[in-house]
Amino acid sequence: MKPQARLVAQDATIGYDRRTISQNLSVAIPDGSFTAIIGPNGCGKSTLLRALARVLTPTAGQVLLDGKAIHTYKAKEVARQLGLLPQTSLAPEGIRVADLIARGRAPYQNLFQQWRSSDEAAVAAALEATRLTELSGQLVDELSGGQRQRVWVAMLLAQDTPVMLLDEPTTFLDIAHQYELMELLRTFHDEGKTVVTVLHDLNQAARYADHLIVMRGGEIVTTGAPDDVIDAELVENVFGLKALVTPDPVTGTPSVIPLDPRAVAVRPVEPSVPASLESPR
Repeated sequence: MKPQARLVAQDATIGYDRRTISQNLSVAIPDGSFTAIIGPNGCGKSTLLRALARVLTPTAGQVLLDGKAIHTYKAKEVARQLGLLPQTSLAPEGIRVADLIARGRAPYQNLFQQWRSSDEAAVAAALEATRLTELSGQLVDELSGGQRQRVWVAMLLAQDTPVMLLDEPTTFLDIAHQYELMELLRTFHDEGKTVVTVLHDLNQAARYADHLIVMRGGEIVTTGAPDDVIDAELVENVFGLKALVTPDPVTGTPSVIPLDPRAVAVRPVEPSVPASLESPR
């Protein structure tokens, strides 16, 4: 039985101002999945994510949340279901870690319900999950790039939504912090959240995601599990890269190894036979 999809794009035409990026786009995010959207630069990955998050409104078609057009919900209703970490996030100058994370609780507050113990507990849990408790009183401006990214993820976590959308969250991070962040997202997924992220690294996508959306030229090329989707033919057709696709020696997931266009095919070398073992002529 296939997982249900709470979040669906249905015949959606999306873009910016008068520039259309995707037309008649239809795709479903399986509920409870770890979905990675992959494809070459400029193919529409971030545009699709922003439409799913209601940042962009389709000029035709629609995005559905629980079977209802997402633009018909109130903003706070959507914010209690979907959390978005955009590609670029700027923290207010002079703000401290705990105060920035606390902004994730805004969807649950109004004139009659201000800060409550449940908000305090959500922020504390987010700090602990992202290993930021000891840095809670520090200025965000004073943190390293990897620490700042964890603060933004913590704010998203404090928002406490069943669906988390992240646009290229590993960009600008060194390799160690990239995998640290991906492990953190996998933990959230294991705890029951639907995670949807735009990624550039095919090997990271194959290792952490259980569902892939592959895009090219504003269109969906294919969707499915990494084992069913990633092969040498797809990598060449979508990314223009000749590569060997082989099981990762650690995880067994597909691993993409680019071929060297300058390499000369190596001919097998015949084993030499010691003279003492040669047959007499």
